[in-house]
Amino acid sequence: MGLRDKKRNQRRVLSRRSAGPKTGEGKDFLPLEGKEQRVREKKQPEEPESTATVLYIGHIPHGFYEDQMQGFFQQFGAVKRVRVARNRKTGKSKHYGFIEFENPEVAKIVADEMNNYLLFEHTLQIEPVPPEKVHAKLWKGVRKGFIPVDRVAIERKRLSKVIC
Repeated sequence: MGLRDKKRNQRRVLSRRSAGPKTGEGKDFLPLEGKEQRVREKKQPEEPESTATVLYIGHIPHGFYEDQMQGFFQQFGAVKRVRVARNRKTGKSKHYGFIEFENPEVAKIVADEMNNYLLFEHTLQIEPVPPEKVHAKLWKGVRKGFIPVDRVAIERKRLSKVIC
């Protein structure tokens, strides 16, 4: 970009800034009564009531798993279900999970208070998940727990086959 282009862009910016009403214009009349009320109504929008009971928890530290999460978040209110994402092959944590509370108010309080909470040198990231975004299979197999596949037994069986 050359010097000419820079000056041209600077003139455009300055002309856009000064394109508004002049300092003396538009101040000699009173606003309409109806319009003033509409402006007040627009300024105070009511927040829609959150019904989210499921929370996403990110950056979960090592050693803070389902049982520990259940016990820790029990202090806020009744915990319905807890799920930590795990590797299918090894069963190790992927360091994120979901927790469901009985009450949406409790879930909102936990999301507000525990977001960016420092736990075992990890900063927890907690966000409410809207009900329409919760996947149908999110809680599938939660009560079962993780049962690792015995890879050694599978390999032993494969190697001990008699080759004809």
